[in-house]
Amino acid sequence: MEVNKILSADILDIIFDGKNKSYGAYDLRKTYNKRITYALVATVSICLFIFLVTILANSFHSEKKSEIIVQDVNLEDLKKDEKKNEPPPPPPPPKQEPPKVEITKFTPPKIVKDEEVKEQPPEQEKLADTKIGTINQEGAKDDGMVAPVVESKGTGVVEAPKQDEDYDKVFTSVQIEAEFPGGPAAWSKYLSRNLNSSLPAENGAPEGKYTVVVSFLVDKSGNISQVTAENDPKYGTADEAVRVIKKGPAWKPAVQNGHNVAYRARQQITFVVAPE
Repeated sequence: MEVNKILSADILDIIFDGKNKSYGAYDLRKTYNKRITYALVATVSICLFIFLVTILANSFHSEKKSEIIVQDVNLEDLKKDEKKNEPPPPPPPPKQEPPKVEITKFTPPKIVKDEEVKEQPPEQEKLADTKIGTINQEGAKDDGMVAPVVESKGTGVVEAPKQDEDYDKVFTSVQIEAEFPGGPAAWSKYLSRNLNSSLPAENGAPEGKYTVVVSFLVDKSGNISQVTAENDPKYGTADEAVRVIKKGPAWKPAVQNGHNVAYRARQQITFVVAPE
C-alpha cells in the first residue's frame, strides 16, 4: 500500500494489504457490524412479537370469568330401619273382685241387765259356716275359698342381646362426623384460597359448570388418605380438586359411641366458567 494512503485507509485494508481478500476472512470482518445490527434487530422483533401474543392470549382468557362453588360435604344418607307393624298388645284382663263371703257381725260379750240388751248375739250354729267380722254381709258360705290372684301378663316380646359394634371398620354414617379444623367455614375458605378457579378456562373449557366429587378417608387420628375423584369433567378439574384436598391439614376424626373411627367423606366442588 502506498504511503500517502495509509492514514486514510481502513484498519482492515492495512491488515489485509497484499493478501487474498476474497478468501472470506476479510469479508467477515468487513460486514461484522452490519451482521450484529441485523441480529439485534431480529432478536428484539421476535421478543416483541412473543410479548404481544402473550398479552393478547391473557386478555382472551380474562374475558372468561371463572369461579369455584364449594358445597358442603355430601355424605351417604343414614339408613333408618323401618319399623315393623307390630300387633297391638292384648287388652288387660278385667279386674276381678274377690267373691263376697257371708260375714256375721260379732261383738265381744258383755254382762248387762236384760233390759239393757240391744242386740242378741248370733247363735253358735250360724257361726260355723260364716266369717266373723265387724259388720253383717250377705254372700257365699265360708267354705275356705280364697279370691283368685290376678296375674299380669307380659307382651311376649323378648329383646335380643345387643352386639358390640366393630370400631375398626370404615364408617359412612356416624354420630359425630369428621371435621376440618375450624369447621365448615374454614374448610370452604381453604378450598377457595387454594383451588385454581381459572384452570378450566385456561385449558379451553367452554362456559358452564364442571362439578367434581372427591372421596377421601379420615382415619382415627384425622389423617387424610385415599383421595380419589369419583368423576372427571375434564380440563384439569379432577386433578386440581384431588391435589388441594391431599395437601390439606389433618382433620378432627369422626366419633361413634365415644370412639374415634375411620370415616369416608365426600366433597363436591364446582368450577364455573362464566360467559364472555
